[in-house]
Amino acid sequence: MRVKTEAKRDAIVQVASEVFRELGFEGASMVEIAARVGGSRATLYGYFPSKEELFVAVILSSAKSHFDPIFEALGQEADDDLERVLQRFGEKVLAVVCSQEVIEAQRAVIAESGRSDIGRLFYEGGPRQGLTAMAGFLEQQMRKGRLRTADPTVAAHHLRALLDSETVKPRLLGIQGPMTRKELREAAQRALQVFLGGYAASGGSATRA
Repeated sequence: MRVKTEAKRDAIVQVASEVFRELGFEGASMVEIAARVGGSRATLYGYFPSKEELFVAVILSSAKSHFDPIFEALGQEADDDLERVLQRFGEKVLAVVCSQEVIEAQRAVIAESGRSDIGRLFYEGGPRQGLTAMAGFLEQQMRKGRLRTADPTVAAHHLRALLDSETVKPRLLGIQGPMTRKELREAAQRALQVFLGGYAASGGSATRA
């Protein structure tokens, strides 16, 4: 039995990314991907049991390169001015999730989620981890007295929903084209105004140390 390697897995993901981009999820096949990788279907299935899992791996591989630095920066800025930290965070997140590449990937996941477990695989591999990291940051701020005490996971869901409401949802539906940095910045500002209006510590300031 051949030993699996990270290098081989990465090579498969890279090739699959090209195939999915060219042919779409429906048009792509494991046969085509295996042929371009230069191996057998058995080898391909040894790494990824289904096309759905491979597709999710492609999406998450790309997302990881964008989101890891954003969340690392968030953790390092825990003691800075909260409103400014969240503004920077919101703008960076929106720049990624509103990009054409990510919008198209989300549309594909949504389209297939009713027919397979691709939605669950995507959520558990990416968005849920991001929400967990965001909740951890917000919980820190609650302990510092900058935000009122609440369920940090629920607060993270609220923040993400507010950021998405003017941006991601219209983009997904095709009623909003590519957004400028100014538009994303202003949308993030409005989302944070509502979020801090509901979660800032009572009688205090969200920027209090």
